[in-house]
Amino acid sequence: MITASALGSFALIVGLLTLTPGLDTALILRTAALGRRTRAWGVVIGIQSGTLVWGVLSSIGVTAVLTASHLAYTALRWAGAAYLVWMGSRILVSTLNRRTGADPGEGDPAHEPDADDSFNSGWRQGAMTNLLNPKVGAFYMAILPQFIPAGAPHLTTGTLLACVHILLGTLWSGALIAFARAFRAGLQRPAARRVLDRISGTVIAGLGLRLALSD
Repeated sequence: MITASALGSFALIVGLLTLTPGLDTALILRTAALGRRTRAWGVVIGIQSGTLVWGVLSSIGVTAVLTASHLAYTALRWAGAAYLVWMGSRILVSTLNRRTGADPGEGDPAHEPDADDSFNSGWRQGAMTNLLNPKVGAFYMAILPQFIPAGAPHLTTGTLLACVHILLGTLWSGALIAFARAFRAGLQRPAARRVLDRISGTVIAGLGLRLALSD
């Protein structure tokens, strides 16, 4: 059975990872800042669903195949990179359309990317973002086995550890959503919205390029 000391050490590692700004932070903050609270929570649960899947796969050794197979890792890496670049590019293009007035739906939220404020659409976006990132799988493959005691059931213990990560991630995401909603009125002004979208789009697309170019 896992000890309290090992559980605390694991919580510290994944807690620091959760607090590190990255793709998840940018995606949640932007969605919540646009006033799409339902979709923002969908994104959060989608991300955590992906974390659970990676945790379970790592517990039973499936991600070892991913990290051992250069072809499998590269294919997933390129798929994830393409998705992130596409998502970031859509956000950036929408800001140009709003500025030039080229978009006939300018000013109409229904014509903007990610305008659907539904839980399901947010969940899909969050889950795909997480599951298409092979670095999450590699992280779990490197870290999780170290905290599973000898003789303990791998699937049960690994899933428990993944749930610790999910709990911390959900709590931090709730704080991010509350922060974004506190500044929602100011961030929804056209000029502020353009700045927010340009930063978010650049960060997301940049992370996609970084993933594509990484070894």
